[in-house]
Amino acid sequence: MKLIVGRKPVLDAINSDEKLESVFILFRQQGPIIDAIRVACKKREIKCSEIKLEKYQSLVKDVNAQGVLALGSEVVYVSLKEIIDRAKAKPANKFPLILIIDSIQDTHNLGAILRTAECAGVDGIVLTKFNSAPINETVMKTSAGAVNHLKICLVGNVVQAIQELKENGFWIIGSTLNNSKLYDELDYNFPSALIVGNEEKGMRKLVADQCDFLVKIPMKGKVQSLNVSVATGVLLFEVIKKQK
Repeated sequence: MKLIVGRKPVLDAINSDEKLESVFILFRQQGPIIDAIRVACKKREIKCSEIKLEKYQSLVKDVNAQGVLALGSEVVYVSLKEIIDRAKAKPANKFPLILIIDSIQDTHNLGAILRTAECAGVDGIVLTKFNSAPINETVMKTSAGAVNHLKICLVGNVVQAIQELKENGFWIIGSTLNNSKLYDELDYNFPSALIVGNEEKGMRKLVADQCDFLVKIPMKGKVQSLNVSVATGVLLFEVIKKQK
């Protein structure tokens, strides 16, 4: 059973038609979003109950859930083929954009990346099964409910996934400081799959070797790297800007 925490993530989950077992609101919680949650639950016939602090704390433990939580089904993953087919179905004047998240291990980083990806309108997410953070309640909350609106594929071998993308006309763009060009020098007017790697080690060499292009964001200060979720946002919106 998946635990969804936070006012906006819960409301988004209800409005996205995700299968929810029940919604719990901490006793005496009020406000426009709380009212919207109650109305949305009634509309979808989802059980919505007020609970006391003791039960609330037993369910959310150390997570700051803003007085609201929901119990839902586990994340439903789709196949890479489904993501590719969906991306290729876009109008001819709009290029597909897929994000590959390789070995991101911090749940807050993963949630932030998924939130940014949804805001950028990516056509799908490819996640690696191994050495990666799970999509749990922290990811759900940090993503502000974006998980509910994304097509997510889980793969065991990212190199094989890259090959499948190439066979379907995608160009692979990797984010790395090594042997790369500035991110704003690339045209991006083609079906793209952007890869971001581990927070500390960056993109793995075997993955970098599969890329058609390697790009980097120039650092102007003394600190020579951005947080991976921030870097992902910079790169995604550069792609969008150039594709227009």
